[in-house]
Order: sequence, then C-alpha cells, then structure tokens
Amino acid sequence: MNETNVIYIGQKPVMNYVLAAGKRLTGIGSSVLIQARGKSISKTVDVALITMDRSKGEVRMGEIGINTEVLPGADGNPLNVSSIKISLIRP
Repeated sequence: MNETNVIYIGQKPVMNYVLAAGKRLTGIGSSVLIQARGKSISKTVDVALITMDRSKGEVRMGEIGINTEVLPGADGNPLNVSSIKISLIRP
C-alpha cells in the first residue's frame, strides 16, 4: 500500500476522515489504511464503521492490527502508547 492511501487519525471531526476515506476508495480494488495512536483509537474505529455503512456494502474491513509503540516521554523515560491500523478494501 502506498503512502497516499494512509489516513492518520487526529483531532479533526470524524466526518472529515470518513470523507477522506470515501474519496480514496473510489475504484474497484482500491484500499485505504486508517491509523491512530492513543486517545484517537476509538475515533479510528468509528471512521472505519461509518465508512463501511455509508458504502452500502461495497467496502469491507480487511486486516486489523494493534500494537504498543515505545516513545520517548517528556522526562526522557520510555512511554508505551497503544496504536491501531485498520484496512478498508473495496473488492
């Protein structure tokens, strides 16, 4: 999957990400990867489910990956941050 088909979820409203995913899932065989860390994980799940509902069965969920990333904290100590990746596919 190329870098242009990756959507990083952040602080914007959910529908902004749903529209972005819908635009990238226009052709048959297209796919998009939705990624987030920390507090944005629940928003990522919402984006994936809303995108699937709006497509009326044309988009299905692919692989789901969960992980813990170790990042440097503000005080220099390592900080564990949860992350998720959800693949959406238009077969």
